[in-house]
Amino acid sequence: MAASLVLARGELADSALEGLVRADRYRPTTPMQVIVPVAPVVAAPDATAEQVDQLLFGEIFEVLERSGDFAWGQARRDGYVGYVRAASMSKDTAGPTHWVSALRTFAHAEPAVRSPAAGPVSLNALVTVTEEKDGFALARGLGWLPAIHILPIGRTFVEPAAVAERFLGTPYLWGGRSSLGLDCSGLVQQALYACGLGCPRDTGPQQGLGQPILKKALRRGDLVFWRGHVGMMMDAARLAHANGRHMAVAIEPLAEAIRRIAGSGEGRPIAYRRL
Repeated sequence: MAASLVLARGELADSALEGLVRADRYRPTTPMQVIVPVAPVVAAPDATAEQVDQLLFGEIFEVLERSGDFAWGQARRDGYVGYVRAASMSKDTAGPTHWVSALRTFAHAEPAVRSPAAGPVSLNALVTVTEEKDGFALARGLGWLPAIHILPIGRTFVEPAAVAERFLGTPYLWGGRSSLGLDCSGLVQQALYACGLGCPRDTGPQQGLGQPILKKALRRGDLVFWRGHVGMMMDAARLAHANGRHMAVAIEPLAEAIRRIAGSGEGRPIAYRRL
């Protein structure tokens, strides 16, 4: 999948692009912070428009223009441009102190397991902790999260392949990047984010990650690219990927994936990369 990473169109552009992109008008963006577990980023200001990306709780969306119930802007974290429901964000922003390190978790009304819970909130969501009590952490605008489900900003996991494995069975969702549903590039992105590594949103730019390697050298954590598709090796022979055949994140022999994808007319792998 691919979408614009430049916050500009013929009549309007981000003022940071003045002199770089031609537009009739330039305007500064207004940062807004996501206040729901997951906010779809869609291609047009319409609830039925194609989902091109998602924002997780606590992420920032740089808003350039309002269009009815939607705001047009750019995701600060991965650069995607699109439309997000304005009601899912707030101008009252705060810097994160922690990130969600569990695959998903719930926010409780009180610091107690039996209190009402809302969510779920996915891995890599950003939260601002204001208080800790009885094994829970109070996240601003969210509720009490189990303290064992978050980590301070700056502490990360070390192995992307281990993170990718945790998504096994997660449903395939076009434009998704949460633990409730995600696509192939979303899986790779979230696995790298959890390890403190930057990662583009789409398979094309992701091919610039790391260094090229030969197929015979593949090992755990390496990336395999087709045109428009990507997966991560679990070992020298098995691939984890979110794919339309299984409609989920699945682990299968790489050789089988290559045969099936080639048989569908999508071609063979075009790149092997080591992070």
